[in-house]
Amino acid sequence: MQEPANETPSNETQPAAARIPDEETIAFAQKVFHLVRSGDAVILAALLEQGLPPNLCNHKGDSLLMLASYHGHVDAARILLEYGADTEIRNDHGQTPIAGAAYKGDVAMVRLLLEHGADVEGAAPDGKTALMLAAMFNRVDVVDVLVAEGANIEARDAKGMSALDAARAMGAADTPARLVRVVH
Repeated sequence: MQEPANETPSNETQPAAARIPDEETIAFAQKVFHLVRSGDAVILAALLEQGLPPNLCNHKGDSLLMLASYHGHVDAARILLEYGADTEIRNDHGQTPIAGAAYKGDVAMVRLLLEHGADVEGAAPDGKTALMLAAMFNRVDVVDVLVAEGANIEARDAKGMSALDAARAMGAADTPARLVRVVH
């Protein structure tokens, strides 16, 4: 999983003249992205209350929720979700916040995202699901949560690999045995 970027907002749907933000807007956006990466939920809440869009994305498509999820800031993610952040916004690599949380092994974040409607089966363009990422990187507790929430352990990525196959290929120490127990 590629680490979310930390640059300027994306506004590709606007007319060309409106797409180029002024320096002040760029500086503000960079501060917001940094604020979320650092997990300052109090200031984030104040900005959201003043109208900051909860689904603001940087130039790589990383939403504020993706950044909070990837960096393990549950309080910031909770605030974003309370203000309507979308759990299914994918970055330019097709990754969702739950994939970032699964990759990092963040059980609390995975649970929070699932409670707010994250798709347990959502897959990146390469077919990798959050369960596959958790299995590959030996995130046993995340595997348990995802399986309990209905993740399909038989799902296959674009290369035809299941979570079990991916875990074995990556040399994960514990998740293969866990997945075999679930199947049998």
